[in-house]
Amino acid sequence: MKRLIALFLVGFLSTFAFAQTRGLPDFSDLAEKQGLAVVNISTTQVIRGHSQMMPFPFDESDPAFELFKRFVPRNPGGSMPRDFENKSLGSGFIVSADGYILTNAHVIDGADEVTVRLTDKREFKAKTIGADKRTDVALLKINASGLPVVKLGDPAQLRVGEWVIAIGSPFGFDNSVTAGIVSAKGRSLPQENYVPFIQTDVAINPGNSGGPLFNMRGEVVGINSQIYSRSGGYMGVSFAIPIDVAMEIQNQLRASGKVSRGRLGVVIQEVTKDLAESLGLAKPMGAVVNSVEKGSPAEKAGIEAGDVILKFDGKTIANSADLPRMVGISRPGTRSTVQIWRKGSTQEISVVIGEVPDDKAASAKPSRNSKPSEQAVNRLGLVIAELTTEQKRDLKMNSGLLIEDVRGSGARSDLRPGDIIIALISKGVTTEVRTVDQFNKLLFQFDKGSNVTLLIRRGEMQTFVTIKGLNGTN
Repeated sequence: MKRLIALFLVGFLSTFAFAQTRGLPDFSDLAEKQGLAVVNISTTQVIRGHSQMMPFPFDESDPAFELFKRFVPRNPGGSMPRDFENKSLGSGFIVSADGYILTNAHVIDGADEVTVRLTDKREFKAKTIGADKRTDVALLKINASGLPVVKLGDPAQLRVGEWVIAIGSPFGFDNSVTAGIVSAKGRSLPQENYVPFIQTDVAINPGNSGGPLFNMRGEVVGINSQIYSRSGGYMGVSFAIPIDVAMEIQNQLRASGKVSRGRLGVVIQEVTKDLAESLGLAKPMGAVVNSVEKGSPAEKAGIEAGDVILKFDGKTIANSADLPRMVGISRPGTRSTVQIWRKGSTQEISVVIGEVPDDKAASAKPSRNSKPSEQAVNRLGLVIAELTTEQKRDLKMNSGLLIEDVRGSGARSDLRPGDIIIALISKGVTTEVRTVDQFNKLLFQFDKGSNVTLLIRRGEMQTFVTIKGLNGTN
């Protein structure tokens, strides 16, 4: 027993000595000084309803009756109220002493009233200067002066593994402090094309949204925006909007109440290793153009489907997600230089940047009904058929091959029945496909086990799909 106690003491003292040597961070001074500029944001949204009978689904003897009654109170006569209020909470931080506050756009989305509460318990009704849903940044203004403000840092100087802390109001608990490290930088998230997120393992929960992320120098480096979760609660993966991105949005919102973004008018996808080989690139990089919108700046400049955009205004496109961000911060109407990879060589194209519209109208998907084909399965494991005159008219296409069934090696790819093959790409050369016979002859030029890349149309979108390991026979 004495030996066990001695070993425990040795271990404890070693851990303590290690902590002292390594200088584990103390967040208390940072939290005390910077927490003064962090605010609680509460919103109220009036939901317009209709007076209608709403019977309770539970009998008074049912255990669920009391719970249901708390959330759906009955009115005399048993009808639902005509209007009711929806309340939510979030966080924010003061960026200027005269009352400008940054938060998330989703925190104040749809709000009829926004209330800001400071750490000294003063409350103000806030005016929404503007909000940008694409970056999830909103700017508020309260009628106050001499307010404490945050210091702004440089997210580019952040290092993976560096300590960071968040201050906010999770579940309404004001000025709660949580700490962690930077897990990654420049993260791309689905449907989030304009933000290179900072990933952290700082605990972020409902109510933290819109609050600041600080480095150890007490500088704001990001706005806590969202979490990755399967449960709806914090699971160790959080994302923050870099403060330089947020401040650029803030400047535009303060100047005009809205955000203008540059636009090329292309649909792009990531260049994988297999796709790079098909296009003749030495390594996977850039953004491959799936399609070019008619009348867009890209079409006017001569950019084509199958081009790989390698640089924008001299800046290298390492990943496809880099391009929307670079183009987005360009002022509409300016002239930029785009370096592309086409047919085995680089070219430079000058393009006048357009502007992203506020709302993009959704287009209806054309019908692609077809009769079963008698064609046999080809080397890709596909049953294909030429488009009928009616299909070409409906799809507004001059050529293409309809995939009727996917089998064998094709079943291991991302191809689906209903996809339309537009072109085949090999060693940087793109060949438009028009007939089944022509397509199958092209396939015979590949050795067994080769990878084949196709440009396909799916609905209103175009994408590249690579099939690995071509079969040896037709």
